[in-house]
Amino acid sequence: MSNISAWRLGARDALPLLGGYIPVAISFGLIAVQAGFTAGAAVLISTLIYAGASQFLFIAMVAAGAPLWLVIVMTLLINARHVVYGPNLAPYLPSGRLWPWLMHGLTDQIFALAHTRLPQLLESQRLGWYCSAALIAWGSWIAGTALGAVAGAEITARWPLLGQVLPFALPALFIVLLAPRFTSWQWTCTLGSTALVALALKLAGHSNLAIPLAALCGAVVFYLLQQQATRTEAQHEH
Repeated sequence: MSNISAWRLGARDALPLLGGYIPVAISFGLIAVQAGFTAGAAVLISTLIYAGASQFLFIAMVAAGAPLWLVIVMTLLINARHVVYGPNLAPYLPSGRLWPWLMHGLTDQIFALAHTRLPQLLESQRLGWYCSAALIAWGSWIAGTALGAVAGAEITARWPLLGQVLPFALPALFIVLLAPRFTSWQWTCTLGSTALVALALKLAGHSNLAIPLAALCGAVVFYLLQQQATRTEAQHEH
């Protein structure tokens, strides 16, 4: 596969993400304008922050008059999962000055795609694939935000059901990306426990803690099951 083919493959792999990114970005653009932000400000937020759920929290806290330090802390807290994402992809991507720019394009869905695809590619092809996939996702998010900010009110007024459906597009997409992982008992227990903990925390009213604590729980379950499998394998060898 040539480098150009790697870019084409990255674009092809990322195209299905548009089905989740654009509807949620439209919803964000609409809500941002309703919260008092201009269309330009909404697009700028999607361009520079580009953090999904954190953007919704950002505009809500700013609109409510929350202090800047608290807005920053809460945004970083929700995105703490990237501390895990980055090191997992680091062996497959070049380090140095390019690294911060590459990580700006890292989202949950890009991570899920990259974690599967990058090990299958040659070292010379990985950067092209990643840049292509990340740019497609980023561009669709910005375009969706612009559409929502400019015409979101008209769209939802004409089709009211869309206003209720749009926010669920991205979670549905992420479930589709996770589904192929349910191929072993270890992954099934890990993902199942993560989902249950997140749901329990959400129902208990701890939405902001749901993602980091559920992720931590999943990591612990995966580690324990892996250790058990290693011990069992060692016993069979003896």
